[in-house]
Amino acid sequence: MDLYAENLDFQELNRRIRDAEEDVRVTGCLGQRFLGAGIKGKRVYIQGTPGNGLGAYLDGGEIHVMGNAQDAVGDTMNGGRIVIHGNAGDALGYAMRGGSIYVRDNAGYRTGIHMKEYREHRPVIVVGGKAGSFLGEYLAGGLIVVLGMGAEDIPVGGFIGTGMHGGSIFIRTQGNLTGLPAQVTAEVADGEMLEEIRPYVSEFCMHFGMDADKLLKDRYYRLKANARNPYRQLYTTE
Repeated sequence: MDLYAENLDFQELNRRIRDAEEDVRVTGCLGQRFLGAGIKGKRVYIQGTPGNGLGAYLDGGEIHVMGNAQDAVGDTMNGGRIVIHGNAGDALGYAMRGGSIYVRDNAGYRTGIHMKEYREHRPVIVVGGKAGSFLGEYLAGGLIVVLGMGAEDIPVGGFIGTGMHGGSIFIRTQGNLTGLPAQVTAEVADGEMLEEIRPYVSEFCMHFGMDADKLLKDRYYRLKANARNPYRQLYTTE
């Protein structure tokens, strides 16, 4: 189903996406919010720039953006996949608890904050370029990978993992990570550690036409929480 978005407000455009009984192709997108919110069982392809809250509460659907996206992509998503062929704004994957987000280029501040694992769900974010400050803030579970392509220095901003108490962050860089908060430990990832991210780096490369084996030959840091997780019982069932 084809939808031309230029003269549609976000409510009407979202209604048509929800009511569609097949995959949807949206052209002429001009900042409409909450596109694909809560969808499952269909794919949405977007040409243009969607507004804030793209794929919020996504529940198994799939969204592809052939361009940039704004803030709060994948807010509280439960499952599915979002693929951004450009940059993403701030608060990417805020509080997501399942599914995966792949961003070809850069992401803004507070990527992956409040991410958590819940039962069989494990959220994953892969950023191809750089990510802003407060990456993984209050991370409770899940996986974040920053590949740092095109970065001449450390590809993340300050305050990485502030309040982190679960999950993992992998950063590809030849630089030295410094100034980490007390809640975080960092070590150079060995081959066994890199197996954790191999499936996701491979999928990232599949979407964007890159070489996963080449990327995985480089040096990565793995960041983990430097404390027991006192909130684990809030996110998982033993």
